[in-house]
Amino acid sequence: MNQKNTGRLSFFLDSVKNVYSIFFSMGRRAKKTKIFFLFSFLPVVIAFIIKFNQIFSGRGKIQGIYVFSNLIVVFYLQFLILILALFFGTSVASEETEGQTLVYLTTRPISKSAIVLGKYSAYTTLVTLMMSVGVLLSFLILNVNNLGNFSLYKILLRDVVVLGLGLICYTAFFTFIGVFLKKSIIVGLVFSFGWENVIQYFPGSTQRFSIIHYLKSLLPTFSSGRFSFLMFRLEPSPIGTAIFMLFLITVIFLCLACILFSQKEYILED
Repeated sequence: MNQKNTGRLSFFLDSVKNVYSIFFSMGRRAKKTKIFFLFSFLPVVIAFIIKFNQIFSGRGKIQGIYVFSNLIVVFYLQFLILILALFFGTSVASEETEGQTLVYLTTRPISKSAIVLGKYSAYTTLVTLMMSVGVLLSFLILNVNNLGNFSLYKILLRDVVVLGLGLICYTAFFTFIGVFLKKSIIVGLVFSFGWENVIQYFPGSTQRFSIIHYLKSLLPTFSSGRFSFLMFRLEPSPIGTAIFMLFLITVIFLCLACILFSQKEYILED
């Protein structure tokens, strides 16, 4: 019995790996990916404009790492990772049903859960790479005069890890939304720029019902200044609790997405 279960698990993991390889390759060449990759370079353009203005205006008093941590990272955290996770997460299920390719996937000897996990992993990898490239270039541009200060790279690594955790968690949530609802993009936009951008400023334990609360809890509290609004009213959770909650939310919504996708009957329209 144990050997049989081990064989099933091995086959399931191989199926996830094969789905991941196929959709990572397809996603890398997709037109949507290229568009969002260019879109993810918006902070790089902002960083270049800020640095250009500092150099030619002679106003270089604000340190590059301050602008990076309090403007560029905030822009990613509050906007870009939500957009990337939303459009790639919801497409895990929707592009198969809307493109009427689900029937071809399900006729192969792989489970629907393997399809969800494989595509989720592939798309999460893609959006994480998009984010990482943009963050790295923005960091280099803003700190071009201080690249020999190796303490700055700890800040860069921390910010990339926090944003990466955000993408992992948000993409899992939006994968579930894409399986559960037909008009998932609209619901996702309301959640992203309604719930997540409002509830985080509620006092007390209410803010803990948002994903962004746990992401912000992993960042240092900014000193008062022009960009300190991100930490306004934040009552951070302990770092260990924040990391645990992010992974718990990810696992819960991925499991729900797999269960629902496996049991749901999809009617493909002509």
